[in-house]
Formats: sequence, structure tokens, C-alpha cells
Amino acid sequence: MATVPITAAELSSALSEHDIVLLDLWASWCGPCRAFAPVFEQAALEHPDVLFGKVDTEAERDLAAGFHVTSIPTLLAFREGVLVFAQAGALSSAALERLITGVRNLDMTQVRHQAGLTESDEKERA
Repeated sequence: MATVPITAAELSSALSEHDIVLLDLWASWCGPCRAFAPVFEQAALEHPDVLFGKVDTEAERDLAAGFHVTSIPTLLAFREGVLVFAQAGALSSAALERLITGVRNLDMTQVRHQAGLTESDEKERA
């Protein structure tokens, strides 16, 4: 699957409809963002079960601000609607592959417990 643009209006449904969501927060004027784009695109083709979303921080300023993004590119990873990774800076293809593997292997019961989330919290967010 190719990458898809994500807006604030689409974020909630993207997170609820996909087990794993990776978001690349970027801008067209950003050199490191342009360098990371082909790495992100290739990973999207190699992992069709993962939603690879692109958030244009110029068009989606409120969404970027909501995630406290101060530097781009920023990569966010969600599993079962829970933010499990956030990092500014471009990743190599090997590092992105390790991240995807790590997110797949998370014990989400343990993650929710450590984050203090309960099932009722999850149902309210859905």
C-alpha cells in the first residue's frame, strides 16, 4: 500500500481502522523530510498491513501542534490507537524496519497498563 495523506479530520478513523499506523509529519520545504520520503514510501510498499500516513505540517498546523511537533520530519507510531513512539529526525530504512518490528511485537496489555489506560478509556476514545 502506498502512503496516504492524513488530515486532522481523518486521524481518528485512521487510528481506529488500523492496528498499526505510522505518521510522517513533514513539510515540502524541509530537506530531511524529502530525504526520508522514499524510505517511508518503500516501507509502505513492504508492509501493506500498516497504514503509512503523511501529515503536511504546513496544511495541518493544529494537528502538528497537538502532537507537540517542534522539528520535522517527526515520525509517530501508533498501535491499537495508542501512541507508542515519537521521534524527530529521519530514519534509515534499517532503523524504520526495526521500529516496525518492535511495534508489531509490543504487548499492548502491558503498554496500556504502564500508560495507566483501561479498557473503558479505550472505548471512550473510539
